[in-house]
Amino acid sequence: MASRLTPAHSGLPPLKVLIAAPRGFCAGVDRAIMIVERALEKFGAPVYVRHEIVHNRFVVDGLRAKGAVFVEELDEVPDGRPVVFSAHGVPKVVPANAQARGLDYLDATCPLVSKVHRQAERQVQAGRHILFIGHANHPEVIGTFGQVTEGSMTLIETEADAETFTPAPGQQLSFLTQTTLSVDDTAAIVDALTRRFPDIVAPKGEDICYATSNRQAAAKAIAARAEAVLVIGAPNSSNSLRLVEVAERLGTRARLIQTADEIDFDWLGDIATLGITAGASAPEILVRGVIEKLAEHFAVTEEEVLTTTEDIAFKLPRGLEAA
Repeated sequence: MASRLTPAHSGLPPLKVLIAAPRGFCAGVDRAIMIVERALEKFGAPVYVRHEIVHNRFVVDGLRAKGAVFVEELDEVPDGRPVVFSAHGVPKVVPANAQARGLDYLDATCPLVSKVHRQAERQVQAGRHILFIGHANHPEVIGTFGQVTEGSMTLIETEADAETFTPAPGQQLSFLTQTTLSVDDTAAIVDALTRRFPDIVAPKGEDICYATSNRQAAAKAIAARAEAVLVIGAPNSSNSLRLVEVAERLGTRARLIQTADEIDFDWLGDIATLGITAGASAPEILVRGVIEKLAEHFAVTEEEVLTTTEDIAFKLPRGLEAA
């Protein structure tokens, strides 16, 4: 996109803002939010949502204002009300318990996460022990471990874990990954595993989702040209945190903010070029809010840095398409 000047007060110092593209919402997040909105239209409020539908306070608060009620556990959902499962996926026991209670439930698990779940089931059925590359206690990791019998999967968080894992004698191995990891970190861990265990079975296709990979590539493109990078996202958003790391590894200072109100202008200092990107759960309105806030302090010139285009969309669950 060609550069454009954001209206600003005259006499302010100039600031070139490089805006990563793609950024913000991915197809899985779009689908999850739409599921909650369509459920509210179909069933009326309240619609219950187990855990944050996506990791973004602005999105969650917006859905809460429309009638969504966010709970941590299924037993907080009253009988007779629908419940939506978050985009990160849930252990198998959760929908089983919902079904046992006779609850109407809608699964907003990202289809790319569901693909990992199916692969985990197949690997265990084939008699292989799974080394799952991911972050402990992340909802996606908890959901994936909950797809298979206890003890059939081991979490690998770091390259050191990959170097020290010792399989049982004669144990066949496979590996899978969380969808929102650092592409570079994961490559190093996979290299260690494949070097140590040449017969380890790799996933069919890349587990790290297209949106995560694309946003990291776009973050690298702006970080290479900027003095600093602001990443708009939530502190519990894995993919947003990885964007900060991507910029910092290129030697560019970076900071995660949730909204424009968190911009630290002392930290920015006398900056001339700033990169901006947003995690996969952050809506575009937050990006525009940050740029508008910057324009109160700088004469802002915007340039969108496009590294690839995305045209993926996921279908809604049956019964919600025409709600």
